[in-house]
Amino acid sequence: MAPVRRIPRERGGWWHAYVCPAHGLELDHGDPLSGVFPEGGALCARGCRVDTPEVRGAWTVLAHQAWARHARLLALRGDTAGTLGILSAYADLYRELAGDGHDGAQPWMLRGRLFHQALTDAIWAVNVADAVATLAEHDAPRTAELLPLLAELERAALDARDVLVERGDLASNYLTWLTAAGTGAGRAAALVRGTPWDGAKEWLDGPHGLYAHLRACVGDDGWQWEGSTYYHGFVLRAALLALRGSDPAALPADVAARLTGMVDALAVLATDGGVLPALNDGPYRRTPLALEWLELAALAQQFVESPRWAEVAARARTEAGAADDGLDRELSGWFAGPPLPERSAPAPVSVFEEAGYAVVRAAGTHAVLSFGPHGGSHGHRDKLALSLYGRLACWQPDPGQVPYAHAEFRDHYASTAAHPAFLVDGAEQAECAGRLLARDALSVTAEASAAYEGVRAVRRVEAGRCHLVDVLTLTVEDGRERRLAALLRPGVALDVQVQPRGPVRTTWYGESEVLHGWHLASEPVRPVTRPGPGPADDPHLTRAWVDFTAHGERLVLVSVYQAASHGPAVTDVRITDEGVVVELADGTRGVHGTGA
Repeated sequence: MAPVRRIPRERGGWWHAYVCPAHGLELDHGDPLSGVFPEGGALCARGCRVDTPEVRGAWTVLAHQAWARHARLLALRGDTAGTLGILSAYADLYRELAGDGHDGAQPWMLRGRLFHQALTDAIWAVNVADAVATLAEHDAPRTAELLPLLAELERAALDARDVLVERGDLASNYLTWLTAAGTGAGRAAALVRGTPWDGAKEWLDGPHGLYAHLRACVGDDGWQWEGSTYYHGFVLRAALLALRGSDPAALPADVAARLTGMVDALAVLATDGGVLPALNDGPYRRTPLALEWLELAALAQQFVESPRWAEVAARARTEAGAADDGLDRELSGWFAGPPLPERSAPAPVSVFEEAGYAVVRAAGTHAVLSFGPHGGSHGHRDKLALSLYGRLACWQPDPGQVPYAHAEFRDHYASTAAHPAFLVDGAEQAECAGRLLARDALSVTAEASAAYEGVRAVRRVEAGRCHLVDVLTLTVEDGRERRLAALLRPGVALDVQVQPRGPVRTTWYGESEVLHGWHLASEPVRPVTRPGPGPADDPHLTRAWVDFTAHGERLVLVSVYQAASHGPAVTDVRITDEGVVVELADGTRGVHGTGA
């Protein structure tokens, strides 16, 4: 007899606890729609089995979220009976849990009812409300039975939002999802009743509504203030979900501009093959994340025409693999009006000055320079880190982050040593902000002077004719000798070759894309190569870390990168009085500034 598939009857915990204590890997989800925690414990890809109350609570989160998504998908596909069965079961469960918030929540959490966190309640509630709205749009019977559940969901979202407002935390990413939950529940109830929705003043254009929230949490450069790829997309997705049935052209002009800027920021950040660098906190690679990018791509392209999102969606669909349930394909007609006009293609150099990111494209090489504010609790100590990507290859990626409940690996992936940045005396950078010094059509220069007391760092990145030039200058301003190190942190296999004369050579082996590197310094350096953890999707995947280390008062490290088969090959790199000279196989050469 086939096992009975049912929603869990237990409250969910904190999904970040779904992690192997030995390896830092997110545990295998199994079949979250089974309603039964995996027999023998949740499986780690390295062979562990884990069964603790925290892990069981985290699995229950995943199961509840999977059931809510399943209800939404069934509604979109016209399975009224299946959708009503799930939603009715949840209406009963939610009523049973009425009262105070989850008593298992940690003190720092904004408590929910079904989950430890009100944020998790809200994410679940958005799917539930959207499923009800879809049923109501198709005149399904019995939807009136769900009105008490919708009222409770809207009230819970409002109560949690009030807590944040009282704290003065109008920029919190929680607030976007609470707003999406409240808006979705209120709109769904109006559809069920067949009456106009009257919640705009409360949820959209009121003093604590979505518009005020977006004005508080999104900068003029289009980035959500935390500077995290994941949380930027997290906020954007919730905002677009909250605007179901709206006309993009009818939104307040500044709100439409902020949302368009958010869509643009990710489109510019993405490589030509649709890879989204995992800046600051957020998963490096995760199947449920791929489903989130697919949903966001479907919504974003209906809000504003942006052809680059097609590549993001294609890459996400590949990463989702067998888990792709096609939900994003069911979301057509999300807005009441056509998308806003098409955005232009990114320039070779794009700078987001408030968030502190610069994207430089050079003949098959996609570079991201990080120089901005720390990013709050989701920030990393990575000033002047330079990430390198191909179309699909993640040669030197931002490493991402593990589930937060693994304190040791979480601290590692937020550390300076985990990033392609710089170290002084082997110590961590301070949490600080850098600043933009200069930019032009082909180059960008930024500095960090507060990462280490008495040390000024400047990094200049320039797109050459068929190569990328990176110059990192570290200067000790108080005259003391310090140990200065520039870091390479590959996400792929790396060969390092020291030669009797000329630059150190590196070869980076990506997904069918190879990168060549030439590295030379103003002072004698030791290219110390040692094993280190790979990106956060598998901390036990060993990669070759390289620290270009010198002792003194100043270090200038020049690196030239060329993607294989892109233009005449680089044959030599020199530092001269002219600057950085790059010789090419066709007899031409490029001369590049140092920026210091």
